[in-house]
Amino acid sequence: MALFRRRPKLPAADRPPLAADERVLAWAAAGNGEGDGVLVATNLGLWLPGRAHRLGWHDILKAVWSGRELTVTPAEQVAERDGYLVVADRPAETYLLLDPGDLPHQVRARVTRSVAYTQIHPVPGGAGRVVGRRVAGVDGLTWTVRFDPGTPADDAEVLAEADRLVAAARAATAPDATD
Repeated sequence: MALFRRRPKLPAADRPPLAADERVLAWAAAGNGEGDGVLVATNLGLWLPGRAHRLGWHDILKAVWSGRELTVTPAEQVAERDGYLVVADRPAETYLLLDPGDLPHQVRARVTRSVAYTQIHPVPGGAGRVVGRRVAGVDGLTWTVRFDPGTPADDAEVLAEADRLVAAARAATAPDATD
C-alpha cells in the first residue's frame, strides 16, 4: 500500500509551449481569482499564469513560500554593461496554491542552484549585490548587479565601482589556470 498520493499529470490544456529539451518537474494550480491558472516548474524555468514565456531560474531574484502562497519577484534588465547586466526588481507576483505538491520545493531548489556567487558591496551612495548565476545552455556564469533602492544607479562613479566589483568577482570565480 502506497503511503503517498500520486500527483495527477499536468492536463494537456495547461501545458505551456515547452522547448524540445524542456521537461516538467512540478506544477500547481493557482486559485485566488485574479491569479487563476497553472504554475509549471521545468528544468529551464518557471511558467506563470498569463505569461507567454517562461522565467528562467536565473531571472528570479526572489521566491518566498508562505505555506499557502508563492511570491515570485522577477528581475528586470535596467542596463547592459560590459560583461554584466544591471537588474532591478519587477513587481512581485503572488499565487495562492491550495494543492502545491512539489512546486515550492522545486522553485526554491532551482533558484538557489542557479546562484554560484553572491555578495553585497558598498558603492558610492548605497550598495549593490553582485551575482554570478548558472544559466541553462550557457557556459560559465552570467553576471548581474542589483543596486539597493536609492542607490544612484546611473552615476558614473557607481557604475565604475560596479564594473570593478564584477571584474573582481569574475577573477575570484574563474577556474584556476594551473588545474
